Amino acid sequence: MSSGGIVNLKTFDPFAKEDNFVVQDGLIHVRIQQRNGRKTLTTVQGIDNAYDKKKIIRSCKKEFACNGTVVEHPEYGEVIQLQGDQRNNICQFLTKVQIAKPDQLKVHGF
Repeated sequence: MSSGGIVNLKTFDPFAKEDNFVVQDGLIHVRIQQRNGRKTLTTVQGIDNAYDKKKIIRSCKKEFACNGTVVEHPEYGEVIQLQGDQRNNICQFLTKVQIAKPDQLKVHGF
């Protein structure tokens, strides 16, 4: 009995997502997203889980005079969201409180 169907079921798919894929590459990604009209949203992804993101949000909200939250992203884990374009502010804040070095920050957007 010959197999006339699929011969090799274990082919390597270079685009398949592996289960043990780790997003944490040592970098903290700061992105900006356009909302509606002039409104923007700044997202910070890649902060180590050893830090309390709720406390980071609380101090950022006070210092930058904006609102923010921590959202659970299925791929990236916990992501910090801040209202407005806070890219420069969050980079300065993360280096000032020594959560990240300047070469660990990667800023994306516009």
